[in-house]
Amino acid sequence: MPIRGPKVLIVDDEANIRQSLRGVLSDENYDCNAVSTGEACLQELGRAAYEAVLLDIWMPGIDGLATLARIQELPPGSRPAVIMISGHGNIETAVKATKLGAFDFVEKPLTIEKVSVVLGNAVKQRRLNLEVERLREDSGTPDILGDSVPMKALRQQLKLMAGTNGRVLIYGESGTGKELFARAIHQASLRAKGPFVEVNCAALPEDQIETELFGYRRTNLDGSADHKIGKLQKAHGGTFFLDEVGDMSLRTQAKVLRALDEHRFEPVGAPHSIQVDARVIAATNKNLEKEIERGNFREDLFYRLNVIPFTVSPLRERTEDVPVLANHFLKEYSKAYGRPAKELSEAALAALMAYHWPGNVRELRNLMERMVILYPQQRIDVRHLPLESARKAQQTRPSDGFGSLQEVKESAERDYILRKLEETGGNVTRASELLGLERSNLYRKMKKLGIVPKEGD
Repeated sequence: MPIRGPKVLIVDDEANIRQSLRGVLSDENYDCNAVSTGEACLQELGRAAYEAVLLDIWMPGIDGLATLARIQELPPGSRPAVIMISGHGNIETAVKATKLGAFDFVEKPLTIEKVSVVLGNAVKQRRLNLEVERLREDSGTPDILGDSVPMKALRQQLKLMAGTNGRVLIYGESGTGKELFARAIHQASLRAKGPFVEVNCAALPEDQIETELFGYRRTNLDGSADHKIGKLQKAHGGTFFLDEVGDMSLRTQAKVLRALDEHRFEPVGAPHSIQVDARVIAATNKNLEKEIERGNFREDLFYRLNVIPFTVSPLRERTEDVPVLANHFLKEYSKAYGRPAKELSEAALAALMAYHWPGNVRELRNLMERMVILYPQQRIDVRHLPLESARKAQQTRPSDGFGSLQEVKESAERDYILRKLEETGGNVTRASELLGLERSNLYRKMKKLGIVPKEGD
């Protein structure tokens, strides 16, 4: 069976132009479809994904420019490149079309050579733009870090199953990084060049999750059509990530189950179904087998999703990963906020490893961001950590880990000044009174010790 080329939609109210363009482009291996109105164009774009649209300007009903404006409202991954065609074109119309987002403007009578070149360039540019956007998103995804036994096992498992199309169900407490692993599976898969589309089932209200997943079609009172492309359709050719799938209602579970079985679904209010090809990865912080017993989760959906189970351990069970992660986040946020690189003292690292981490990696990440923002000094010690276990570790450790008596003195002095500033809400004048120092003298000490006063004091 021959491989189909780029999918192109021809929109023109003249039947002979639709027929001739479709014939010529089909001979050049384009997968073509044709409609006669702007309304039909928008409906077709809501039903299937196209890489390019050849759009006539002068048509009955919604004209080409109004249709172009509606097309530009589509999400970038679902938005085709648009080439405007017209027999009554002028510079003003061409400029307006370009400002609205058209890739190019071609005047009638059309020539095979002109249409072929412009269409080829439009498809190439669209694919390039999508690839640039994908690389930009990927560059913001941190590596999967950690040398603990659980992390090494997960990386090995990821290599084994990432290249398949098997559905994956990721188990793990909140904050363990389930989304990160889902993205890593996508990036290592055969679908890496396709979209990665996420839906957080816990974050969406019950009355919105169905339209968010499947989209909708409706006719307004004035007769105009309105539509929304669902997340599942946007994931066509890529990966569809259902985060916190255990929070999905039974009604929505039934529709998801049907979509998984049939590889197609019906948008809310639509008379027809849409075919979709996407790898499904789900994640949950719940015990789904217990949810099945309680009647909150469908057993048949569970078995569809649980093809490849993947468990991310909580941070308290792999504390040897804490130093690696903490230093990574410090480096990341120091660079993001333009601050000098920071380091954690041995006592601080020991305290972090002794902490229970109920919020897992997310809590550690947020804490390191806080350290970068609030503390200007390069070295972060245990007294700076707002953790109960850190305070206990500070009281019980045999040594402070400083290299000289001067460092011990400066550290104690800095700590005492910081406590007084905290007591006064950052008011330097009141802190100087409590410390028995002149205000100017306190400022000099703060500057020497790397303590930044609050603005406006």
